[in-house]
Formats: sequence, C-alpha cells, structure tokens
Amino acid sequence: MSPSETEQRLPARRRLGLGAVVVVALAALAVTVGIGILRGQGAPADVVAVTSTPVATPNAAELYVHVSGAVREPGLYVVPAGSRLVDAVAAAGGFAKDAARDAVNLARTVSDGEQIAVPRKGEETAPAAGPGGGTGPGGGKVNLNTADEAALDTLPRIGPAIAQRIIQWREDNGRFTSVEDLLAVPGIGEKMLASLRDLVTV
Repeated sequence: MSPSETEQRLPARRRLGLGAVVVVALAALAVTVGIGILRGQGAPADVVAVTSTPVATPNAAELYVHVSGAVREPGLYVVPAGSRLVDAVAAAGGFAKDAARDAVNLARTVSDGEQIAVPRKGEETAPAAGPGGGTGPGGGKVNLNTADEAALDTLPRIGPAIAQRIIQWREDNGRFTSVEDLLAVPGIGEKMLASLRDLVTV
C-alpha cells in the first residue's frame, strides 16, 4: 500500500472511532434512563406522604360572653373559665352611670356563649307576687309567668330571641305550671334548664 493510500484511510478510521464512542455514550445514557424508569414503576403506587394539620379547637380555659345594656363598652368579650358576672362587666368597662346595679347578681358564674344584659334604672322588673312567691331579678327569682323580656334577658344564656319565645309560649299555652315547662320552649334543653332552675320560679 502506498503512503498516499495510508494517509487517505487514516481520517476514515478516525471517523469510525469517534462514531463508536458516540454510540457507546448514547447506549449508556439509554441504559441509565431505562433503569430510572423501571425503578419508578417498581415503587408502590399507594405510598403517599401524609402530613398532619393541626385543627383549631376552642380553648377550654376561655369563655365568650356578650355583654350588653348599661355598661360602658358593650360587646363580645373573652374571659377566663370560672369567671363571674362581675368579671364580665369589668371586661366591658364597668357599669354605665344609669345601670341598675342591684338588678344583676355579680357573684354568679358565667357560661360560654352567654349574653349578659345589664338593665338600666327603671328597666328592672319590680317585685311581682305570684304563685310560688316569685319576684323580679332585684328581689330574687324571676317569675316565668310575669317577667317581661328585659327581666328574662338577665338570666344566663337567655337572649332576646329566647326571651320572646318564653313569652310567646306563655301567651299560646297559658301559665307555666312548673319550671320544667321551659323544656317545651324551642331552644331550651336540659343543659340550659339546669342553669336556670335555681333562678326562676312560677
């Protein structure tokens, strides 16, 4: 073979060698991708990441009370569990100048979700004689058969809506014959009755 023929064949061999290297590199890449796909298919399909999200729950050490009527700053307040009515009134800025202070029992405990309506002077229910000797809130128990909405509204957990239902029940069915009759009023259940039992009479 002449030197000129040898020189012509060398570039061709170089091209063949370079092509072989490219083919090998592509084959290696294909094998790597194939292994990755197989591993992905082999993983359990039902394995998912589970994270726990805390659920907000009411704080058992706090009570929400709505203080209205003759207080300086009526509104919704959060007070510690075990608070008494005096604490709720204090949270609302204290009594207004025209508050009928003797018409509310500052020593009683308050309950979560309760509306506390402090009457103004002249709004408190005057003592009313009735079967069982019940009187208005200034003199003792609230008489279910004679109390108006303002007097009923001073009771724990009794707001204007339920006070109206009590009066409506009385108008539709006649006098309450026992405190237990409150269970017939829409919106009053055993738990509410238990909180009212010692505060009302017939």
